[in-house]
Amino acid sequence: MTPGTADRPLMPIEDFEDLAEVAPKGVRLEYVDGHVRTKDPLSVEDFEELERRAPETVRLEYINGKLEVKAMPDGNHRCILMWLLRQCMQHRPDLDLVPESGIKAEAYRKGRARTDATLAPVEHFRGHGEWSDPDFSLMAVEITSRDRDTNQRDRIDKPIGYAAADIPVYLLIDRDNHTLTVFSEPEDGRYQQISPHPWGATVELPAPVNITLETEKLKDYAD
Repeated sequence: MTPGTADRPLMPIEDFEDLAEVAPKGVRLEYVDGHVRTKDPLSVEDFEELERRAPETVRLEYINGKLEVKAMPDGNHRCILMWLLRQCMQHRPDLDLVPESGIKAEAYRKGRARTDATLAPVEHFRGHGEWSDPDFSLMAVEITSRDRDTNQRDRIDKPIGYAAADIPVYLLIDRDNHTLTVFSEPEDGRYQQISPHPWGATVELPAPVNITLETEKLKDYAD
């Protein structure tokens, strides 16, 4: 890991000031230790309005009833996503791996998660708004970012949110541990199968995805 990357603020103060300026009436924001927080409980409706008004440099999520900021991707993050996109297109041309998908996650669709990518039938998202129901989404993908919130967000909260939304497979590409973890068989809000694999392994993504990943290339992005 690049020295100090995990200690950088997730949101620069300039972005917070821009966000606070456009926040809806009644949504009070504060800046604490590099994070944006709400002073009062935040409803899904208020979150969606805040997200619509947010500057382009700010990506927001609503996880476990809390406002969260998703880190902007760096170059290796984007390369990993393109590597996965090529593999999915080769094996499943009937599916689209759609970057930056807004998904209604968690139980009763109360969460709002912005996946790094979502695997779904071709043109599934045609006509959808910013946040789509997870129905017919086969796989959610997250690639860890080098920020202090990665552990809680990608390794703990996201598996719960995606399982509760009955997304069949969650693929976590972990840049800190150099692993791919395949979560599958969602039941009662938890994935029943969790399979970690080191970068370089051959990884079988289970049904309904049914893709075999050759992951040797990921070692090129082990910064």
